Amino acid sequence: MTATRDRADTLPTPYVPPDWEGAIRAFLAEKEKRSGSQRTAQEYARLLHRFFDGLGKTPDAVTTAEVFAFAYGPGPSGRQPGPASVNVRLAALSSLYGFLIRMGLMDRNPCDRVQRSRQEPPPPRGLDREEIKRLLAAVPDTAVGQRDRAIILTFLLTGRRRSEILGLRAGDLSRNGAVFYAYRGKGGKVRRRELPEPCFSAIVESLRARGRDLQGMGPEERLFDVSAHGFYMNLRRYYRKAKLPPGGVHVLRHSAAKLRRDVGETVEEVSRFLDHANLAVTTTYLRRLEGEEDTGWRKVAALLG
Repeated sequence: MTATRDRADTLPTPYVPPDWEGAIRAFLAEKEKRSGSQRTAQEYARLLHRFFDGLGKTPDAVTTAEVFAFAYGPGPSGRQPGPASVNVRLAALSSLYGFLIRMGLMDRNPCDRVQRSRQEPPPPRGLDREEIKRLLAAVPDTAVGQRDRAIILTFLLTGRRRSEILGLRAGDLSRNGAVFYAYRGKGGKVRRRELPEPCFSAIVESLRARGRDLQGMGPEERLFDVSAHGFYMNLRRYYRKAKLPPGGVHVLRHSAAKLRRDVGETVEEVSRFLDHANLAVTTTYLRRLEGEEDTGWRKVAALLG
């Protein structure tokens, strides 16, 4: 009996392969929670499923060459990817492998030796006061238009990011003298700030135009019944109607920062307004937005006569 038990104790433990699909789901859940952006998690999910389903391999069997081919190869459309597409593909894969290494499921990242594509960021552009007036005038006086006008005003007066505004729910609003709103910022941290009165009034009016009452809404009901893509497409139409250059939603955040500087706020105040992690980020942001002042050319010109 003892000999039989001893032999059983020395038998090797059978290998149980990791639950790779479960690990990927856990990674995506963490990504959404940490970034505060459902859109980022959805885009990563799309890319990861396309990579692993097309390859037919589990994460531990992937090679650096296969990562390179996926990142730099043509996508489903057959076109060669631009720098932004290459980099987001690599970001999705590298982030996943970083998670698997932290979880003890992998000891290497096949993305480490694949270089990112060099990408020049487009110059930021903010609308000035007259352009904003033209944009708002281009929004139709319909139920949809009133909703979109409320969204645009909230962008311009709060400076929040797209997911932070379009994700607002009735339960995020509270009143303590002024009206406040809670939002999940970058990194997943929940913050609470005053909601400017024009934004609150526009939200209430837009809800009323759609036959809804803020007081009767459940806490999980969204204030704006439009997807990020739907609002983006509407905004593009308003830009065209106002005869403004084509732009995306982020132009409104740039405009909010520009307006704060125009009324005399300091870089430190704009940094707090934008929820930037440090002042250097804001300084670079504003330098690219406003242009860098040259204080020496007059002396040189005088020297040259």
